[in-house]
Amino acid sequence: MAKEKKKPPAKPRRPAELVKRLLAQFESEDRVLVIIAADPDALASALALKRLLWRRVTNVSITHVNQISRPDNLAMTRLLSIPLIPFAQVDVNAFSKKVMLDSQPHHNASFAGIKVDVVIDHHPVGEASSSYAFCDIRPRYGSASSILTEYIRGANIKPSSRLATALVYGIKTDTASFGRPSLLEDVRAFQYLFPKANQSVLRKIEFSEMRLKDLALLHLALDRFVVRKHAMFVHLGEVSSPDNLVQIADFFLRVDSVDTCAVSGVHQERLVVILRNAGYRTNAGRLAESAFGELGPAGGHKAMARAEMPLAAVKKCCKDTTEENLSRFVMRRLTRAAGPQKTTKAPK
Repeated sequence: MAKEKKKPPAKPRRPAELVKRLLAQFESEDRVLVIIAADPDALASALALKRLLWRRVTNVSITHVNQISRPDNLAMTRLLSIPLIPFAQVDVNAFSKKVMLDSQPHHNASFAGIKVDVVIDHHPVGEASSSYAFCDIRPRYGSASSILTEYIRGANIKPSSRLATALVYGIKTDTASFGRPSLLEDVRAFQYLFPKANQSVLRKIEFSEMRLKDLALLHLALDRFVVRKHAMFVHLGEVSSPDNLVQIADFFLRVDSVDTCAVSGVHQERLVVILRNAGYRTNAGRLAESAFGELGPAGGHKAMARAEMPLAAVKKCCKDTTEENLSRFVMRRLTRAAGPQKTTKAPK
């Protein structure tokens, strides 16, 4: 009896087909709200979607749920004139369509209760991905900006210098200039956009990394860090923005003997943990979810992840929330999830 031939795997949809499906979700009278957790990749993606919907809908507004305080993010929004509205000032019900870019509803507590129509993202697929009218999630891509670049090209739109600059910086940031896992598609998107970008503006954004007042927090981190084999930990207490934690985590990962680092702090009654990983055996996203998932939103990629937990939830597992106890809590949770390792303290 002849064996039944296996059907070949379905070919991925071409960008032109995806663009057609995406645009079919919108009508001329729609007022569209683009919801992001603002970082360079999300900002660039939002600007790209706004261009895709230009003259196709009544209005496109971009709102961010997080505080924008990192110097490069501030420089990007200012130099590229990206129109933004803080989420607290938005009436979600005033918009007929909601789009989420470079994120998914389970990533942030602020997204709770919002019915999202369209999701385009490059993070691991989360809950209820089938409930959206349109969903394009590609976890293997290094950035959402690469995906949106394919949409722009599929729509036969020639990106302006402003849009190309934003997308180039979005790709560079989320792939760490291709030092993090990415695909050939990310490289192709970058190669297409780079000649069209404004190099002077791009350099200005890239060099806006740290403010003078951030040096005090860096000094504190250098004084407090603890190393366990090839992992570095530091708790910084109350911080003005979670972006400060990201800056320190990115800085610590540059240390030659450090493969994984965790930087934590408290912001608006929430314990925030930022993870960075360059090791082969560790997956930062899985580590964050395993260590903190039961207490709040936690997850991310192999190379980078984040967890945010209400202090009220943390107090159920921790006697009190002094800086010393929170530091021990974060280290203990991560150590249990990753396995025991040797400990050394910061040199004095």
